[in-house]
Amino acid sequence: MPPPAGEGGFSLLEVLISVLLFSVGLLALIGMQAVVVGNTMDAEYRLQASYQANRIIGRMWVDRVNLATYDTDSEAGNDFLDDWLVDVAAALPGASGANAPTIQVNGDQVDVVIRWRRPGDGEVRTLATTTFINGAT
Repeated sequence: MPPPAGEGGFSLLEVLISVLLFSVGLLALIGMQAVVVGNTMDAEYRLQASYQANRIIGRMWVDRVNLATYDTDSEAGNDFLDDWLVDVAAALPGASGANAPTIQVNGDQVDVVIRWRRPGDGEVRTLATTTFINGAT
């Protein structure tokens, strides 16, 4: 049975609209996936920064006598600190140069600041932690 007059092409229009809606939904899904991947990378970098900060603080607890040598502004040499700085630069993108980690030791107080920049993003992210190491001389 042929379609009544005036309804020709109506099915084609319905198909085009459904394809358009499907395409918009698919693009939204792809956009959400990109956001999820970005957030996952941010979480991984925050986790790595936290791990590195805890690692150096743990080392300072063990080596309290030489606490002042862990200050990044100190002239005193510290091989573990040098290796740690290299490890942080390798683990976090953009964590070197102007964004190199800093450690400030003021008596028993230790401030560790780690900065990094996610690839393709100009924003510098920062993890800062402060701890007190009792028994430091």
